[in-house]
Amino acid sequence: MTRPRILITRSPHQASALADQLRALGAEPILIPTIELAEPTTFAPLDEALSRLDTFHWLLFTSSNAVEAFSKRAGGRLGSTPKIAAIGSATARALGAIGLRADLLPAQAVAESLTEELLPHVRQADGSPTRFLLVRAETARDYLPDTLRAAGAEVTIVPAYRTVVPASSIAAIEELFQSCEAWPNAITFTSSSTATNLLALLEAAGLELPPQIPRISIGPITSQTLRDLHYPPHAEAAESNIPALVRSCCQVLQLE
Repeated sequence: MTRPRILITRSPHQASALADQLRALGAEPILIPTIELAEPTTFAPLDEALSRLDTFHWLLFTSSNAVEAFSKRAGGRLGSTPKIAAIGSATARALGAIGLRADLLPAQAVAESLTEELLPHVRQADGSPTRFLLVRAETARDYLPDTLRAAGAEVTIVPAYRTVVPASSIAAIEELFQSCEAWPNAITFTSSSTATNLLALLEAAGLELPPQIPRISIGPITSQTLRDLHYPPHAEAAESNIPALVRSCCQVLQLE
């Protein structure tokens, strides 16, 4: 029986866990990153925030990439930190790897759930606004900071990294999609950026995404991006994490 081939669009340093789990189930992962990480346009806001970290009540992380970039820029200068909120278990694990602990984890790894958990904390005991420091990608959804600000909090946003389209992937994408014989049996999308950037890579190669290839999304935000791009997902993970995404792949491709 031919092993189903599944395209993984994550950045290279994050793709291995998904690839390993799919490979263990008999699939053949195809690793072609549609995003890679780069430094933000400027580190000035992050550096300024690091210099006065003790003035914030909460430190917010919405990805493990943000944790890693924050830690690298801090360069061991971190002393005591404010309370910390992480968007999900992967981000919490990244915090643990640098010796920090998440004080708050939402029920679901999406901005809406994290926002709901943080809303009771937008005011201090004396009624003054809570000061949140949000460490994130240079381009990201504003639902979290906008909602917290509307509720009365002060939110400082500092970009720690940005995602870019890897030009080196154009040739690999072109080879994969140039004929139906080479197409993958499914494509996984682990963020909105992986969706928009795959289409950008295909456009650069003069190709379009074949609509009949199953598209499997990690969660509701990524699914909405796919719908906005007129490529709605065929399946969505029950939870926004890699094990749930693998389970969705199993269901779509009938893997054991």
